[in-house]
Amino acid sequence: DEPFTFAGIPGTRYLADPAVQVWLCIIGFAFAVYRRKRGLMTAFAFLLAIFITCLLGPVAIMRYMLGLFYTVPVLLCGLLCGPWWAAAVGAIAPILRSATLHMPPMFPTAFAMAFELAAYGFVSGSLARRLPKNLKSIYAALICAMLCGRVVWGIVMALITLKGNSFTFAAFIAGAFTNAIPGIILQLVTIPVIVLLLYKVEKRPAEV
Repeated sequence: DEPFTFAGIPGTRYLADPAVQVWLCIIGFAFAVYRRKRGLMTAFAFLLAIFITCLLGPVAIMRYMLGLFYTVPVLLCGLLCGPWWAAAVGAIAPILRSATLHMPPMFPTAFAMAFELAAYGFVSGSLARRLPKNLKSIYAALICAMLCGRVVWGIVMALITLKGNSFTFAAFIAGAFTNAIPGIILQLVTIPVIVLLLYKVEKRPAEV
């Protein structure tokens, strides 16, 4: 087989590597932050949400693992771009990935995740607009967004499985909190640091 090339340009087969795609998205997102281009930031956040799950492949097979790697770009988009941009990224990313790559399954996983991630983006973006640009406010926005997103996910899952009565309160606690503890810790540790650094890149005043 001939190696992959982009538009017939030699050497561009490396663009098919998910790791390269993720790094290009990260660099593009940082550049968009520097230039204060919200639309471009949103586009790179969306692509990052897609490509980072492709990079992990079989590793990200569990709901909370997929949710973790979708959540980081959505929350970053909410904190830096605003609620509507981030809600759109959160709602579309899991649906598109499910429709094109069949992971996660459309129902109930991707469908419920779309509502969950949209809530993450909308709540984090809404609070980021109203709160001071400091570390405490970032944590407040993150925690509120995580709680609201998980509650929304639980409600949607309960409605989807209403007839079968298979989604119990114990399943909600396990899916939203118990199994997600490693991801929650990782997000609370990394996202505030990343956002503060991006505030500096954007030359936006931020207090520690």
